[in-house]
Amino acid sequence: MKGIRVKIYQEVANYKKPTSSQLKESYPLPPYSTVIGMIHNLCGFTTYQDMDISIQGKHHSKHNDLYTRYEFQSGMKYESGRHQIKAGDFGISRGVATAEILSDIELLIHIIPKDENLTEIIKYSFDYPREYPSLGRREDILIIEEVKYVEFTENEIENDIILEKNYSAYIPSNYIESKEIVFSQVERTSSTGTRYKLPKKYIVEQYGSGKSQKTFRRWEKIEVVYGSNIIATEDSTILVDEDGHFVFAV
Repeated sequence: MKGIRVKIYQEVANYKKPTSSQLKESYPLPPYSTVIGMIHNLCGFTTYQDMDISIQGKHHSKHNDLYTRYEFQSGMKYESGRHQIKAGDFGISRGVATAEILSDIELLIHIIPKDENLTEIIKYSFDYPREYPSLGRREDILIIEEVKYVEFTENEIENDIILEKNYSAYIPSNYIESKEIVFSQVERTSSTGTRYKLPKKYIVEQYGSGKSQKTFRRWEKIEVVYGSNIIATEDSTILVDEDGHFVFAV
């Protein structure tokens, strides 16, 4: 099995949780859909290319920051006492909101396209990006520190191995349930960590007909556990790359 390993650094970023509102909360690592969207944008793919992704990393700290928020309602006419901006006959409200910002971020991302012929395109697009790459918000520019072809193998672990550099990771729930992955050298428990259902890809579906027809996105979500102090336990079978990095690909 072949793929790409990418090491990324970001000074700041917000990986927005879709359910957050007044405070634009951030996931601790970018979700699969965000990473896949970045790859498709860099490569110029116009149709969905299926791929498995593994996401690991860490950030130094987080803080809240203000940003300008624009709101409008479809068909609402401009009212001088209510709206700050007039767009034709319609009104837009402008105000202040808060975003949760992660800082000093390191990411280790493995990309395994279902079509191995795409690995060359993906690597070239990271080596020579057609525009400045970003991950999270449009302004969350990233620095690509390494792009490398790697081969993956399933290794049986003879002794417990701890994930290097105190990185955290999104770990598919089946690893946790089978106790192939546990957290904390002392407690050796699989019950810690934060559970998420992360979006990966969506299917466009049409409902209704005629003028009442609506378009919706139906998301495929992956159940994962986010945690640190990660240990691959003795006698477990874990996917690793040729340099020994764990790969939790889904």
